[in-house]
Amino acid sequence: MTPAIAITTGEPAGIGPDICLTAIASAQLRDVVLFGDRDTFAGRATQLNLDVDLPCYDNLDAALATADLVRLVHVANKIPVTAGHPDPVNATSLLNVLDQAVDACLAGKIAAMVTAPIAKHVICSAGITFSGHTEYIAQRCKVEQPVMLLTADSLRVALVTTHLPLRSVPDAINPIRLEHILRTVHKEMTSLFGIDAPRITVLALNPHAGENGFLGTEEIDILKPVIKILRKEGLNVSYPVPADTAFTLPVRAETDVFVAMYHDQGLPVLKFAGFSRAVNITLGLPIIRTSVDHGTAFDIAGTGKAQPDSLLAAIQLARQLSNNKKAA
Repeated sequence: MTPAIAITTGEPAGIGPDICLTAIASAQLRDVVLFGDRDTFAGRATQLNLDVDLPCYDNLDAALATADLVRLVHVANKIPVTAGHPDPVNATSLLNVLDQAVDACLAGKIAAMVTAPIAKHVICSAGITFSGHTEYIAQRCKVEQPVMLLTADSLRVALVTTHLPLRSVPDAINPIRLEHILRTVHKEMTSLFGIDAPRITVLALNPHAGENGFLGTEEIDILKPVIKILRKEGLNVSYPVPADTAFTLPVRAETDVFVAMYHDQGLPVLKFAGFSRAVNITLGLPIIRTSVDHGTAFDIAGTGKAQPDSLLAAIQLARQLSNNKKAA
């Protein structure tokens, strides 16, 4: 049998349980294992008026030994959950969910993992240093520098820096980091996405790509020297392109993946292009991890307004990447 896909249900007070339950109720999930708290799922199903059959097991091996198409591995929360009202007390339970799913993937018991949204501030409020899913999972996998990539249909955007204050971005962009990320993007576009000689368009950090140094020198001092090295090796990497024109249709037609310098440089365009279909992927890991492209939406948790479109897209892409990796 094809190994199952793991779904971590995210912040329990957010819409993670809602989108999972809605997808189950509409019979759109197949051969998946959810990791989360059974009481939270039962209570949220009642709140949403959904009649859902979700067999529950105390461990992954027991869940995988069944013929159930959808099953839940119970990871207990510390305290009961109220939709829309997160409690930092449950932060350790949430991280336990992530740990179990990552370990299952590393052990080869699970083909890939898909993560529902979390709220960083809730975990940090518990006194736990936490900058995001991407960084946490990479640390669990003992990977020093992961790469965040988001996709919406054929549009793909990778990031050089992720969850940093804007004033910290220029200092975080250095030749070693940039070269690593560009090499990782090239490698994963080939092995995971099956694209030979991927065309990588690099966005400049500064307006007008620095205007020959008059609007910033990062393009001259960092970006261009690194790109020159990679181009000499045969990688199809562009020299820095001004970000305000990078996503025009002619450039998109010649690009397989964009590499943006910071979070809000590339992702607004991608989310505008396909918010409900966008998927977050972590490159450079020994496992496959995809995620929804939206947040916890505490304001609509438990109301029935949350839609599972991005979750379903993330699951579909996880299966596709898993198959591509096997073929490669």
